[in-house]
Amino acid sequence: MKLSSKSSALLENTLKEALSKFQNSQVATAVTDIHLQAVAVTGEFFVFDDEEHELGSAVIEEWMTYSGDDFYKEVERTLSNLLHSQNREGMLDRLNILKPYSFVLLDEEKETITELLLIDDDTLMVNRELLQGLDKELDDFLKELLEK
Repeated sequence: MKLSSKSSALLENTLKEALSKFQNSQVATAVTDIHLQAVAVTGEFFVFDDEEHELGSAVIEEWMTYSGDDFYKEVERTLSNLLHSQNREGMLDRLNILKPYSFVLLDEEKETITELLLIDDDTLMVNRELLQGLDKELDDFLKELLEK
């Protein structure tokens, strides 16, 4: 699914606006998850804290007209890229939230689909790209180790 620059900017701005609520507090907030909900039929995008308080919302036009069977896979890719980009830019470091916390993608029934990003000083989440070929590397390492 290809988003227009308008929709991409709307997603980014909605997320930034929602997260800005955690930048202004003087005391670190204890939040375990920030929920990102995508609704295919209506195109709605919501950001909730872990107590289901709405922090932001938008309507993404391309989501309403998307006819593929892999809607949530596409949304996961889009939101994951956005979050990782904001994390690289240091935006997520400025949030006054106690670590660890994570960004979680929800479906229209508010059921968890996947964890998009874990923010923790001591933990690194691995993703599919990082694990690609790991089995072969481990097998080769074990084989070489056993031959010695």
